[in-house]
Parts: sequence; structure tokens; C-alpha cells
Amino acid sequence: MECIPMKNEQLLIGGDGHTRVFLDLALANRHGLIAGATGTGKTVSLQILAEGFSRAGVPVFMADVKGDLSGIAAPGAGNGKIQSRLRRIGIEGFTPRACPTVFWDIFGRSGHPVRATLSDMGPLLLGTLLELNDTQSGILYGAFRIADDEGLLLLDLKDLKALLRWMNDNRRQLGEYGHFSSASIGAIQRRLLVLEQQGAERFFGEPALLLDDLMHTDFSGQGVVSLLDARDLIRNSPRLYAAFLLWLLSELFENLPEIGDTDRPRLVLFFDEAHLLFKRAPSALLDSIEQVVRLIRSKGVGVFFITQNPLDLPEPVLGQLGCRIQHALRAYTPKEKKAVRVAARTFRPNPGIDSERAITELGTGEALVSVLGPDGAPTPVERILVRPPHSRIGPIDEADRQRLMARSPIRGKYDQPLDRESAYERLKQRADSPTPPVAAKRTSRSRAGRQGVGEAFLKSAARSIGRQIGRELIRGLMGSLLGRR
Repeated sequence: MECIPMKNEQLLIGGDGHTRVFLDLALANRHGLIAGATGTGKTVSLQILAEGFSRAGVPVFMADVKGDLSGIAAPGAGNGKIQSRLRRIGIEGFTPRACPTVFWDIFGRSGHPVRATLSDMGPLLLGTLLELNDTQSGILYGAFRIADDEGLLLLDLKDLKALLRWMNDNRRQLGEYGHFSSASIGAIQRRLLVLEQQGAERFFGEPALLLDDLMHTDFSGQGVVSLLDARDLIRNSPRLYAAFLLWLLSELFENLPEIGDTDRPRLVLFFDEAHLLFKRAPSALLDSIEQVVRLIRSKGVGVFFITQNPLDLPEPVLGQLGCRIQHALRAYTPKEKKAVRVAARTFRPNPGIDSERAITELGTGEALVSVLGPDGAPTPVERILVRPPHSRIGPIDEADRQRLMARSPIRGKYDQPLDRESAYERLKQRADSPTPPVAAKRTSRSRAGRQGVGEAFLKSAARSIGRQIGRELIRGLMGSLLGRR
């Protein structure tokens, strides 16, 4: 018996010879989870979903955190293990094939450079990336407000460093924005230095990534897989990795139009090492992530989280994930046993399967799977073998990568950084030809007294109310901030 509807186009996840489990593409924007211990088969599950979406004409973005996903760009090889698995599942006519792939790399080494401006990132995500306290975050919000009022573009790290130096030198004239202590400004500057040493100066700047370049199909109608090489990023700056993924999610939510329910998503995102998105994130940011995940499906975007432990995800996010692929978990400690119980309870029961016991017994490539049925309700859990990918398991070599990059449709578009006039240049001009700062001319306004940094923080946040809801949720968060204070 097949555990899904037959009327819409479907993506085969796997089976056991008697039962096959499919993902209905029309429900793929209800998001998903791939979980399991290291070495249990999560990467292959991610790969078969990504290539399935690609063949169905859906563009895919995913991060390669271990360096073994580039094989999706090359046809696979039918070895004995793969042939055995095909027979056990009952798949015939298996043909190795590659997916059209564009390689990206924030550091510009193994793919096209990825950049965003500081203004696009916003003070909330940047403050989280820098791990600032409330006082320091207030100063950062004040800096963004001053940059807007003074007509200063914040594009890269040197812009923000120049602005912070200028703020420190003109603290007395900037009283209407709050009290900015030299110690707090210095703390932010030191955090920026650490971030710069981790290579983040290559990420912040122009030309900034255009979302359309993640949403291509090739000449045959297949969705292009955008593969971010995140090996160095995860190793050197995991918080920058998390901030980039959250920025991408917020930009998609803000800029894509509503399309409602369609026969397939317009884009699917795979967020590996998903625990990094939520680790040490402030409550305001967690609230915004939960809201965006819930609402972005109306934009036609599906999000799949990949992590070892389902407990890595906040419960409100976990409850929104319609497709669940659970590989084996180990249960030696009380925490691990709790994770197994939580994972088992997220599935709709199947009388023939003890989910809690099965999770600890699954072999490599086996999984407990539940998807959404035609009525939108989860199907009963099934224990299956995940099908083999049509593309190569494991990485391609460097020569193949370079050959594919030379044929990339966006070759040369992002390779050279752009350094146009922004805050750094404008403030340098002021230093060379001193003139009274614009802000100083406004300090004569009547007010009851000097406002605190907290008030400046909230006033700066309030400016985002006029923006679309995506930027409000991710960067403004007026309601959440007022609630916290």
C-alpha cells in the first residue's frame, strides 16, 4: 500500500518492497525535517530530496557543510550496494543523472562569492552575530538610525567601523540619540575586529546577492541547485553561517509575492546544522524565525531543517514541519533517551511499528518517515529504506568543479567586489574638511531630558514599521522588543 495521494506529482523517498512513501510536491511548502545521528544517512536523504525537486523544475538552495554534496552535479555509479537497494525497494529503470548546479562560497574560493550589505542585514541580525548585550545592541541600533539621518550608506565593515569612530568623537553632539559610552562603542569595535579576522569582510559588501540568481531553471526545465560551500564557514564562523541563512530567509519572505497553494514550490531551502540558527539566539529573534517559517509557505518557499537531534529545533518550529525523515538516534544518556521519545511522539502512530524502539534500531539508510496526505494530515509513520540518489554519492574533484563553474550562467557577475562611495568615504571627507554634523544642528530641539540607550533602541526599531512585514519580523520586532522591556 502506498502512503500518499496519487493525483499530484510526487517525489519518491523510499520503501521496503511492500510500501513506498512519496512526498506530494503540492505540499512541499509545508516544510520538513531530516534528523539522525552522524553516519546514519541524513546526507543521502537530503540529496535525494534536492535532486527530486530539481527534476520537477523546482530550484533548490542548500549548504554543503561537510563537502560531500557536490556529487549532486555529477551522475552516480550503479555499484552493487545501490543495485541491491533498488531491488529491495522495487525500483526499476534506474538511470544515473546529474543535477544542474551552481556553486557558491562566501569566501569566493570554491564558488561564486556571496555578499550582502550591512544595511540589508540590519541591526538585529548583526547584533546577534556579534553577540552584543542590550546596551551594545542599543548603540548599534542608534548607529543605523544615525546613518539614515546623515545619509550614510552602510555597505561593508569599514563603513560601520568608520561610523562608530565618528560617533565616539561626536558623542556630545549626538545626545538626542542617547548616551553612547566609549567603553560600549569600543566593545562593538572589538567584536567587529574578531568578525573581520574570521573572514566576514568578504561577505559584507557589493555586489550583493540577487535572489533571482537562486531561482533559475536550466534549458531542459530542471531546477538549478545552488550549493553553498560552507565547510570553512562552519569551522571558522558558525554564527555568520547562521546569520546568512536567516538573512536569506527574511529576504525571500520580504521580496517574494504571495502565491498561495500551487502544484509545487517555487524554491526549496535545505538548512543543514539547523541547531546553529537557534543556538543562543535572543527571544525576539526566535519569535521572528517562528513567524517567518509559518508564513513563508504562502510565498511558495519550502524549508527543510537538517539536524542530529529534533530537540535542536524550538517546539513552535518543529510543529510546522509536515515531512519528517528520522534516521537512527543513539540512546545512552538521559538526554538522548528523551530525544528518542520526542522524535517518536512527533509521528502519527502506526499499529505495526514501535517508533521509539525502531529509532534506536534503524540501520544506515533506513528511516522512519511521515508525510502529509491529501487532506493535509500526517500519514502514519512507515519504516523504509531511503532510495539511492541518481547523482553521485560523495564529492566531485576540483577539476570538475572548476569546469562547471566556467560554464555557470552567472560567471563573472559577482567575482569582482564593488566599493562605491559609502559611509567610510563620506566620513573621511568630513574629517578632511570638517563641517558641523547635521545631527548637532538638531540638538536644540526641546525635550524633557537626555534619552537613554534603551529608548533610542526602541525608537530605531520603530522606524521599521513602515517596511514590509518580513523586515518588521526579522529586523524591527517592535512588539517583541516592547514585550521584553
